[in-house]
Amino acid sequence: MPLNSFHAIKLLLLFVLLYGCQTPKTESQLPNIVVVLADDLGYGDLSVYAENNKIKTPHLDQMAKEGLRFTDAHTPAAVCTPTRYGFLTGRYNWRSTLKKGVLTGNSNALIPQDRTTIATLLNKKNYHTAFIGKWHLGWNWATKTGMVKRGDGWNPQDFEHIDFAKPIEQGPNSLGFDYSYGHSGSLDMAPYVYVENNLPTAIPTSSTLNKGRYSWWREGPTAPDFIHEEVTPNFFERSIKYIQARSKEENPFFLYLALPSPHTPILPTQPWQGKSGLNPYGDFTMMVDAYMGKLLQSLKDLGIEDNTLVLFTSDNGCSPAAKIDEMQAKGHFPSGLFRGHKADLYEGGHRVPFIVKWPAVIPKETVSHQTICLTDLLATFADITNYKLKENEGEDSYSLLQLLMQPTITKPLREATVHHSIEGNFAIRKGDWKLLLNAGSGGWSSPTPKEVKNNPALPQVQLYNLKEDPQEAHNVEADHPEKVAALQKLLSRYILEGRSTPGAAQKNDSIDFEWKQIEFVQTSFTNSF
Repeated sequence: MPLNSFHAIKLLLLFVLLYGCQTPKTESQLPNIVVVLADDLGYGDLSVYAENNKIKTPHLDQMAKEGLRFTDAHTPAAVCTPTRYGFLTGRYNWRSTLKKGVLTGNSNALIPQDRTTIATLLNKKNYHTAFIGKWHLGWNWATKTGMVKRGDGWNPQDFEHIDFAKPIEQGPNSLGFDYSYGHSGSLDMAPYVYVENNLPTAIPTSSTLNKGRYSWWREGPTAPDFIHEEVTPNFFERSIKYIQARSKEENPFFLYLALPSPHTPILPTQPWQGKSGLNPYGDFTMMVDAYMGKLLQSLKDLGIEDNTLVLFTSDNGCSPAAKIDEMQAKGHFPSGLFRGHKADLYEGGHRVPFIVKWPAVIPKETVSHQTICLTDLLATFADITNYKLKENEGEDSYSLLQLLMQPTITKPLREATVHHSIEGNFAIRKGDWKLLLNAGSGGWSSPTPKEVKNNPALPQVQLYNLKEDPQEAHNVEADHPEKVAALQKLLSRYILEGRSTPGAAQKNDSIDFEWKQIEFVQTSFTNSF
């Protein structure tokens, strides 16, 4: 929609505020920032994103009406840990030492303390920063005297070495967060222990296990104050209390609320059970929407809504653990019209809802069809706060500020966007064209990697024109060899130069194993990392 004169005035004021003066800005001029990252929420799970959606999400729909909705937003990977890495660092996850899969509740820290994060960046602009929720980026548990770390974290005996009476190291507080409260992995990954500002809030007194069809979690140590059904409400309530407390302070705040929902265990509380008419996943999503309504209302009640940027998105697409087939049989499609789901290179794996509200700046009821990525948030917040990124900061991050102010801009923001599957496979998207450098989904939908092995006749690369074929149903790689070659070359450059944004080449993190996911690159990745 065209900007009216009122919006134009607001934009002019913002430009003056951000760029028009040479003196340092006061903290009160900068916006508060709240990022809410849902877990395994599909592109089609919000009613504002799908006409035939069977899950009613009135509060997030209203947030979209009061702000900006992106239709082509993507996570840097199709699973949890790598997306969180990319969001916080503005850098693709596969540049780190994690080349595929996810961490567990027993994993050591993935992000080194000298890596710039959104929180460390905003610290430099006098923000108070807080993390509440699911971390899933690893931290270093304290160990009992004479014991060493055991196992990866998939089995209950893997946690026998942990001393829960001692502080953790290299957690959120080591990466720029002034306050932190949350758990280490997903809600279905032990240990089930809250950690607040590096210290476990209680020592586990039992080992729990749930084998429910929707509500399952793995066996492991459980603290008495950790009740699975209450985790999502607890995180929302603590976040609202944090906002209330910080609203009284002069400095702006940044809150990163990382929800464990609607990921498994799928645990809608009693008032929401059966509300969707689909299954517990639909109920859980409606519960998340209701709590988002409470959080947004708190900003209004406190009188800080206008200059608070609130962003709601997801870390990847819907998981098959939500029983997608059941919902589809009832007319609900978690990935919307797109193919695939969590873990995949197909659009359903990484195309996600992305809603931003900032009343003082963003025009109401606006929609952007620009291709964006969660890695872009670091550069966006740097731009908002007038922080100049160094060459080794946010190597894959493009600022969205211009789009926030003028959502109807059609000139592409990103040169291209790289996607990554749970198995470590790559895809690259430029404009309407998307190249998958593997046969099959690269994840959990058919053709799975196992099915691909049993069917060597499948083409080893896939090329789709998403404008003409958004369902990725027609592989046209044989018809456009020039497109395949050009996209291969671009992805090769992005990998070997250590960045996808303009700037000096950077090094990817060192690894001690061979990593050759793209055979056409002439230089061995082992030598390049």
